[in-house]
Amino acid sequence: MAEPAQKKAKTTRTFLFSSESVNEGHPDKLCDQVSDAVLDACLREDPQSKVACETCAKDNMVMVAGEITTKAKLDYDKIVRAAVLQIGYDSYVDDLSSVDSKGLCDKTCEVLVRINKQSPDIAGGVHVGKTDMDVGAGDQGIMFGYASDETSDCMPLTHSMATRLGKTLTDVRKSGECWWLRPDGKTQVTIEYLQHADGSVEPKKIHTVVISTQHAEPLKAVRSKECAGYKGPEMTAPSMEAMNKEIEEKVIRRTLQNITLKNGQPALTLYGSHTHLHINPSGKFIIGGPQGDAGLTGRKIIIDTYGGWGAHGGGAFSGKDPTKVDRSAAYICRQMAKSVVTSGLSARCLVQLSYAIGVAKPLSLFVETYGTEKHGLDVDDITNILKVEFDCRPGAIAVSLALREPKYQETAAYCHFGREPYTKEGRKYFEWENAMDLKKYQTMKTEQVSAALKASNYLTKWVD
Repeated sequence: MAEPAQKKAKTTRTFLFSSESVNEGHPDKLCDQVSDAVLDACLREDPQSKVACETCAKDNMVMVAGEITTKAKLDYDKIVRAAVLQIGYDSYVDDLSSVDSKGLCDKTCEVLVRINKQSPDIAGGVHVGKTDMDVGAGDQGIMFGYASDETSDCMPLTHSMATRLGKTLTDVRKSGECWWLRPDGKTQVTIEYLQHADGSVEPKKIHTVVISTQHAEPLKAVRSKECAGYKGPEMTAPSMEAMNKEIEEKVIRRTLQNITLKNGQPALTLYGSHTHLHINPSGKFIIGGPQGDAGLTGRKIIIDTYGGWGAHGGGAFSGKDPTKVDRSAAYICRQMAKSVVTSGLSARCLVQLSYAIGVAKPLSLFVETYGTEKHGLDVDDITNILKVEFDCRPGAIAVSLALREPKYQETAAYCHFGREPYTKEGRKYFEWENAMDLKKYQTMKTEQVSAALKASNYLTKWVD
């Protein structure tokens, strides 16, 4: 008779993982921001707007297309040009050899509009004749949220770092500190991780940093011509070598100093002579934006989420109102996962929801903790805890996360997650980053969690 298989003991291992990000001037990210600018314009006048707006950009042309039903009166031309200018695209020359063209111009670009109203078939199945809490999902689909205790904001360090490097590049460009930078750019980070026996992961050292950033012509471009409205003393762009040194000091080191690890230390402690640097590895990067590459809304879904960690259901976010669960359910999944981790119930957490078009209740809830669950709780307990504490019907998500407010353009670059929540002019930004306190469950046993579930009204919001 064969011996029963022995359960394999958990071991530690070391591995490399990489994540990438793009700046707000990347053509795809530009399109995300235009789509969300249109959404904001709709919600500003009509919070019940139904919006599905896609954007395409190539050369000196931006096109918005989709289905929008709203009471708002929209000037699409004005919305598009304002978004383009805010990013920093103010010059276009139809010549790929030009060193003056940034790749798009807010004043001269062609703006095309192809917008219809929402399909009456969808409207009838999703929201017509239904109360706010009974509004159905705008489409079928699967959505994920992820959290890890490796950083103070519960984001994976590879993605947090890649995202923030891009944001710092933009900050030093717009402040004038590195005026010779242009809007387009990409970042990528590889980190060596230690996976502990309990399933948690710990970043040990930053292995590689890649930055490709658009810039003015080295040693020739002058600030008065490069930066519209500049009236100060004239300056000439530095050499490529000098540019790279400034990027290393003012972007990489500054960014790492502002990321806090689980141990309370800055991520800069993981950076050093062992780190491989590739700054503009292809050489010059003068032509960028839609002139260098076409852009589309929703083509950076991994950058918008967790940099390849966890999982992704495939749905994009930008240009969609909160009945589109691709967006709203992904936000509540993040809040659930982050709440589990910040409450000390597990070190890592992945949450999945699924929906059917026109149906309010989620069809399924899946939780994965990678073996990192704590306090005697198992994954089923944590799943039941989330069913007690959260309501993931689209209408309920819109209320709890204040999703009918015009605040989405802010989310459309530098990741929708890991951002600091704040309130401005009465609007709650990144409300899904406010984790729910679930610490009371640390002292509960499985029987108590099950009793709490049965005593709750979970069948009004979840499928049994």
